[in-house]
Amino acid sequence: MCDAWRRERVELIQLFSPGASAKNGADIKLCLDATEDMSRFDHIGTIIVVGGDSDFMPVAQKIKAAGRTLVGVGTKKNTNRHWAKSCHEFRYYENLVEEVAGNAAPAAEVEGSGPVETPAPVDPAADILKRAVRLLSETKGEAWVNKGATWHMIKRLDPTFDTKEHGHASFVEMVKALNTVVEMRKGESDHQLRLR
Repeated sequence: MCDAWRRERVELIQLFSPGASAKNGADIKLCLDATEDMSRFDHIGTIIVVGGDSDFMPVAQKIKAAGRTLVGVGTKKNTNRHWAKSCHEFRYYENLVEEVAGNAAPAAEVEGSGPVETPAPVDPAADILKRAVRLLSETKGEAWVNKGATWHMIKRLDPTFDTKEHGHASFVEMVKALNTVVEMRKGESDHQLRLR
């Protein structure tokens, strides 16, 4: 067995205990393992928790306090929104399956009619983009902000935000489509954005 496999492995845990406590037992084991691994292995920079339960919120605080990145994965139907927002990034399982399958149609297309235009004031993508650019601009004291920093701010504002759910293949495509909200120019190391 190679060293990389020993270090980056997945351990499947199945607990057989009677009654409703079995579910909480698995959750507790996962939380204990995550905190133990963080203290033992300095090379672990990202912790991925697959589950939508609010029971994971305390471990989210521990992971963040340790300076590690927390990525959550859960189903849309059963994920607690507070848990999802406590992650650095949160991905819905259904979206991941669609990406892997490669057969997901863009959300903003209706068969036979082409892209559906949503007015900017009520478009959630436009709203969060404006908020992110405005916050960064106010913090820096400059109108132009880096595109990469804007994406990170959006994920801080809403870790569940996914451009594909708003009909855009990527963040760059979303920015281009929302050119009535922001303008873009080339910067030294990254494109820059400014509110219109």
